[in-house]
Amino acid sequence: MSTDRSVYIAGAYEHPTREAQNKTQEQLHAEVARGALDDAGLASSDVNGYLTSGVPEYTYALVPIVMADYLGLEVNFADGTNFGGSSYPAHVKHAANAIRDGMCDVCLITFGGRPRSRDDDESGTGTRPLRILQDSFERIYGMNIVSMYAMAAKRHMYEYGTTAEQLAEVRVAASHHAQFNEHAVYPDPVSVEDVIDSPVIADPLHLYDCCSVTDGGGAVVVVSEEIREQLDRECVEVLGEGEYIKHQNGGTIDITSTGARHSGPAAFEDAGLTPDDVDYASIYDSFTITVLETIEDLGFCEKGAGGEFVEDGALQAPDGELPVNTDGGGLASNHPDRGGMLRTIEAVRQLRGEATEEVQVPGAEVALVHGTGGDISTRHASVTLLLGGEGR
Repeated sequence: MSTDRSVYIAGAYEHPTREAQNKTQEQLHAEVARGALDDAGLASSDVNGYLTSGVPEYTYALVPIVMADYLGLEVNFADGTNFGGSSYPAHVKHAANAIRDGMCDVCLITFGGRPRSRDDDESGTGTRPLRILQDSFERIYGMNIVSMYAMAAKRHMYEYGTTAEQLAEVRVAASHHAQFNEHAVYPDPVSVEDVIDSPVIADPLHLYDCCSVTDGGGAVVVVSEEIREQLDRECVEVLGEGEYIKHQNGGTIDITSTGARHSGPAAFEDAGLTPDDVDYASIYDSFTITVLETIEDLGFCEKGAGGEFVEDGALQAPDGELPVNTDGGGLASNHPDRGGMLRTIEAVRQLRGEATEEVQVPGAEVALVHGTGGDISTRHASVTLLLGGEGR
């Protein structure tokens, strides 16, 4: 593999809808594909690589095939990696590797989800059918996604003294940012007290500790340096990537840590950077505890110090120590499943200087994107990207 070839995100587009009862999932994919290609100044005929995930109407293994057909794409590289919430940062990583290998030079990555409108329970908060072998040992006893993240939060509190008020700071920051996002599903600012006073869903997680459930989608276009030089568009360079799967390891599991302990250092080493170099972070926020543990595991603070780190507006743009999810994230803006795509798009906005004015991080040159797919109390995939702006 040639690893010295630069790769760029040239186009990015987020679907404005939060409820798509009159659209199919395929339509969402088509609309975001058009938006991202237009943003890059490219046409569908330029695309020779395609990546996507999580279209539930199809057998997962066939997703890129049937969607390439639907979108009318002629490609010689495709990827349908399904890592849940970390799928799309992984797709950026895989597209970058394919471009460096010379397999393609324009990769389109699309995402569309309808968990708010469809009838089944893809969110996992109810009684979805048993689908994997571990379900027979876990879900039959009443475990669901919320309860598994609640266990991680409870253990983190026990081990490190983390408080519910500190977890609430993550939602406060998200809501602060969402008030400036015209498309946010929950645009009203909230206080720590508001979060603590909201109903308990699974102790110690309150309603406002949990992400929203919406429809929506997004797309990005990843290109080679040769293509980038032909475009009249500010692009964002893919600087480093890391990927890791964490599981129960035969029962010796620490639910106070995530796979970011491995994917983060790998990405920083790949990019030749450290956490101190990061100006902005997009961190998948399925729950407040997800963000807090991830911040620790990525190296922004010591393990167990995440609660103190997030206090006093540290995550709030433009002046916080580490601005996180400046569109409001999944907690306050939107979460149509597989939120890693939307985290990637907001990072691109920040590096281009195109985020909402009130939350634009001044002089942002390096952004981190992190996705978590699965359950941090059982098994999950962590994917970390480091992106750089053209002015870097």
